[in-house]
Amino acid sequence: MKQVNWGVLGTADIAKGCVIPAIIQSKNGNLYGIAGRNKEKTDTFLKTYGFEKAYYSYDDLLEDEAIEAVYIPLPNTLHKEWVLKAAARKKHILCEKPLSGSEKDVIEMVQACEDAGVYFMEAFAYLHSPIVKSIKEALNSGVIGEPRFIETTFLTPKPKDNDIRLRRDTLGGSIYDLGCYNVSLILSLLGEEPSKVNALANFTDEKIDDFTAAYLEFPGGCRASIVTGMCANQRGDRYYIYGTNGTIEAPVPFNASGLLKYYIHTEDSTREVTAEVPNNYMLEVEQLDRCIREQEQPYVTHEFSIKTARTMDKILSIIGY
Repeated sequence: MKQVNWGVLGTADIAKGCVIPAIIQSKNGNLYGIAGRNKEKTDTFLKTYGFEKAYYSYDDLLEDEAIEAVYIPLPNTLHKEWVLKAAARKKHILCEKPLSGSEKDVIEMVQACEDAGVYFMEAFAYLHSPIVKSIKEALNSGVIGEPRFIETTFLTPKPKDNDIRLRRDTLGGSIYDLGCYNVSLILSLLGEEPSKVNALANFTDEKIDDFTAAYLEFPGGCRASIVTGMCANQRGDRYYIYGTNGTIEAPVPFNASGLLKYYIHTEDSTREVTAEVPNNYMLEVEQLDRCIREQEQPYVTHEFSIKTARTMDKILSIIGY
């Protein structure tokens, strides 16, 4: 099967450390083009990773008919602009999370991609992980009964002072950068949107939230909590699912790979479940490539991205972002 030619819009760290290596590792993706506004940095990417071509403007990359799919790792405030431009040029799109700053923007982006007939997927790589799918299957099997509370935590150290994640004008902050994982995980596990949301946050001098806690209630009777922040001494991500007959304990870092495990606790026993997990970013690249070549449907659907954005809007509104 012919490989999909990928173009990368920008030289961000997430592209360098995660998605570019994933395209290289993938079976059905070809690392074709890199675009950047800094010629020296773009040329370095070209030589270091073995791209076939370099472009010194994003528009030039999009004009190249050889490129079939683009990955967008740009700051949050630029996602909408470049998704719309890529769709207009009939490129399939993998865009970093969060897709944009609001549900309204996400709906516009989705509509543009549907009108253009291109595949468009939000880059929640961890949702492609076999361990996450296994946890969801265990929950749906009823092994712990009906879910009644989901506890999620995602904390990291504070980024460097010049990091765009600390800037209001690039939509930085804990909910946009980290909390989208908590929200998307909870919505994925439950398959429904919250009927009630409450939240509180701490804001920095840069007017971004470096810590947010949120509480959600769902129509099906489950409740959930979110604790997220860029204020810890070390990274910490984990979640617990409390059911009527037991608990799933998942000390599984988002986007982790290797031999991973989680635990199913019931009144009678504790069972350890393990899974060998490949590079999550490679899995999402390969899945979008299969969409393009084999007409699979994106695992992270448009409907899911819109629901996630809508829930994040509610949290952000409550905390005053």
